[in-house]
Amino acid sequence: MKQQDVKPQSNTQRAIEAMRQMIFAGDLPAGSDHLESELAEQLGMSRTPIREAALTLEGQGLLEMRPRKGVRILPVSPDDMREIYDVLTELESLAAKQAAKRRPSHADLAPLAKAITDMDAALAAGALEDWADADERFHKELVRLGGNSRVRMIVNMLSDQVRRARMITLHMRPIPVKSNEDHRAVFDAIKSGDGDQAHIIHRAHRQAAKDLIVGLLEKHKLSRV
Repeated sequence: MKQQDVKPQSNTQRAIEAMRQMIFAGDLPAGSDHLESELAEQLGMSRTPIREAALTLEGQGLLEMRPRKGVRILPVSPDDMREIYDVLTELESLAAKQAAKRRPSHADLAPLAKAITDMDAALAAGALEDWADADERFHKELVRLGGNSRVRMIVNMLSDQVRRARMITLHMRPIPVKSNEDHRAVFDAIKSGDGDQAHIIHRAHRQAAKDLIVGLLEKHKLSRV
């Protein structure tokens, strides 16, 4: 696509991205309250795109809008994460199975392989944030390879909340060597066309991730404000 054909982001899109990153970075911490006027001044925008962005982020479970009180950044709830991981476990495992059945080409599998290579490199370098980014790419590519647009849509709706919980607990968890091994095993099963094996491995992987994340949230009471 030519450079002149790229449409600039609207103020609302810029506000969504900026506020999302501020929530993930902890600049807008869980339980904090913020007036629309405060956020508008901080981001150098009018209140209208801030309000529209807040509506979008409310739908993604990151904040709630309160009349005459602005927005409140929602905590990460262990109960919410249990439900989210239960949904993701089933949908992503289905995607893994369907991806294997579709027998993707070497080119189709390349982004998935690259994510695994990047995860291994990140662990070797002790760069957990880079590992988390590559891990997120792996799961997105897995769902893409499954070829079900509705599965992809639902997973995308939940991805922000999963990312937030993962980043909160990232430096509390054991080094995720087993996670990398699981990813490679899923990749190998997809590559060989073994849908049942891809489903079994990925389902166990996601269930283990749920137990780990929820356990850390409960142990450290990270959902409290």
